Amino acid sequence: MQARPLPDHVFTEVPGDAHCRLREELLSSRVVLPSPWVGSGGPAEVFLSAAAGPVLDRLCQDGVAAAQLDMPLTNEDFLRFGRLLGNLIAETDPVVQPYVEREFILNLRTERGSTADVFLRPFATSALSLHTEGSGRATGDQPRYIVLMCCEPGADASAATVLVPMDAVSGRLSEEDLYLLSHTRYRGRTGVPTIARRVDHRIVYSFRDFQGTPLEWECAVGSAPSAAVHAAFRSLLAAMYARQGAYAVQWSRGLLVVIDNFRFFHGRSSGHSRLSGKPRHLMRLRIQSPAGQA
Repeated sequence: MQARPLPDHVFTEVPGDAHCRLREELLSSRVVLPSPWVGSGGPAEVFLSAAAGPVLDRLCQDGVAAAQLDMPLTNEDFLRFGRLLGNLIAETDPVVQPYVEREFILNLRTERGSTADVFLRPFATSALSLHTEGSGRATGDQPRYIVLMCCEPGADASAATVLVPMDAVSGRLSEEDLYLLSHTRYRGRTGVPTIARRVDHRIVYSFRDFQGTPLEWECAVGSAPSAAVHAAFRSLLAAMYARQGAYAVQWSRGLLVVIDNFRFFHGRSSGHSRLSGKPRHLMRLRIQSPAGQA
């Protein structure tokens, strides 16, 4: 029988933590954040041949790229664009199967009101805490890119996708915090990377804000006291939710956004708690880098 984790190797936030207030502020629909640069993608029917290249160049440069098309891409062209980035990741979670199309496309429709169920939050009006996609997966199974396409912005235009650059987060952390985070990982997850690691001369994070859900962890620095690791988690969370450097994507029909999962945390600000009018509908792809690339 596997031993139960020691209580001091479980991190749980408390209401007085600084990041709780910062999270409430950043993910509030009242906060106005700058938008990332958006290029003109032109007509959807010629996007792949005429405008996809500049989008990919911008992604390489900035870690995020956006293009406004005259209408959403067809499912086939959406998949073709995803394959330009790397290998598509199939959506296999049983919970989301009602929203999956063509094996790889997840339809993010805001069909539910506010909910505490973490599995249903992508389909609800609740705020979605900052995270990296696939943080609990083995390193080789984590997506490098996330592609989002707006099919319908919906009646609730207040909910925005929030992006926070990892470089800005790292700049707010002490060397001691970064050292501990680079030796700490989720407990009991085979092959999962440390919370912080270096990739292509950048510090990359593999972390989700679990809010009130306990996070079991393990640290390779045997002499590190649990209090120091927990302090590093709190510093990381406060750095993630600091407003400086954050962006917000306000969705419009035909807007295509690509996010580098190794360079940005992402989440969603809260919308109206009551559903009315058309639900927002985004399509999502998750992409792995081709074999041999970081």
